[in-house]
Amino acid sequence: MIAATNDATVGAGEALTIGLLTPVTGPGDATAGELIVRAACLGAEYLNERGGVRGGLPVRLVLQNDQPQEEGEIMQRSAVGGLAKLALVDQVHAVIGQWHLRTAPGVSAAAELFGVPLFVENGHSTLTQQRRRTLFRTYFTIADRAPMIADLLVEQGVRKAGILAADTVFGLMNADTIADELTARGVEVLRFDFPQDTTDDVRDQLRAVKDFAPDVLINGGVVRTNYMIIQQAAEVGLLPGPMLVVLFPFPMRSQDYWRLAGEVGNHVIWPALLYRPSWPGLTEIGRWFTERYAERFGSFPPDNALNAFTDVTILGQAADAASELSREALIEALETHEFDTWRGPVRFQRDDQHWHHSPPPIVLMQYQQVGQTFDEATIVYPPEARTGTLTRPDHDAQVVR
Repeated sequence: MIAATNDATVGAGEALTIGLLTPVTGPGDATAGELIVRAACLGAEYLNERGGVRGGLPVRLVLQNDQPQEEGEIMQRSAVGGLAKLALVDQVHAVIGQWHLRTAPGVSAAAELFGVPLFVENGHSTLTQQRRRTLFRTYFTIADRAPMIADLLVEQGVRKAGILAADTVFGLMNADTIADELTARGVEVLRFDFPQDTTDDVRDQLRAVKDFAPDVLINGGVVRTNYMIIQQAAEVGLLPGPMLVVLFPFPMRSQDYWRLAGEVGNHVIWPALLYRPSWPGLTEIGRWFTERYAERFGSFPPDNALNAFTDVTILGQAADAASELSREALIEALETHEFDTWRGPVRFQRDDQHWHHSPPPIVLMQYQQVGQTFDEATIVYPPEARTGTLTRPDHDAQVVR
């Protein structure tokens, strides 16, 4: 895929070169990495079809797996090493694609050291708050989504919440943040953390949660353990019963969701971008991407793919606006210009809450019938974006308190 995309750069003496530092193999989320690569290729394709950048220079991609390849190597080291290779050997102008929260801090520190503009594709809450000049983000954070989830649950009368969380940086940050938000609103929380890499049974923890009689089960699992929690909660009789909330938008891959979660996964609530096929707010560039992605890959693109495409096309626009094609000039352009995206114009401000970070609108979605597609899900929060009222699994009827 990368080679086909780079055909446009064959024979070009100069190009805007963007590194993709993302998981291509395990133990990381290679599926997310594949989606990021697909979208980045389409981003380069979009720019190249329109004459490239800076009056005719093509866009070239360099793929670097951020996952360990040597026995005993850890993910954080391989990711930082990958950034160094892209910066020093491949001489890229910018890097996108960081998906895992555990690797992003080290990679962002290395990017700052080398002066390489870096776009991250994850929701690490404090990453951009470190005010690094080279770090940018167009995705929402855990800190952006947790208060909304807590507000909805309190609105629905939740008084007790059970949480299971994987011990990854992502899992623990999610669990810590939502637990703090719920506790601050007077909700009693029972929480269990478990080792992500070695756990295949959380039935005892789920039985304890069942005895706790929660109003909501909050699933803080990540890849693999997210579905394990749902399946084993059904086995012990916890589901269906309380509300079910998951902390990242894996249900939007609806075919996989219903195949792996089954009927007990109905009524699930998850945080998502205000983005889907029927949403009328897509701009021209957003429509181009969703249509080309569906034509090429046979499905509507998930939000992490949309995000990677956005970051590549922003870099292309920044290259056009820059005084020259260099890392420093790109950073200056990113800080001082406005960029066209799927949701309208985006700027990168330097404020305390969202330093170099332009988060998209967030909503909470819910499946209300088994087999629904992502586009058929109901937006249940915030009130101004609702397309329907929340339903509860205990009586399969609409509840508004």
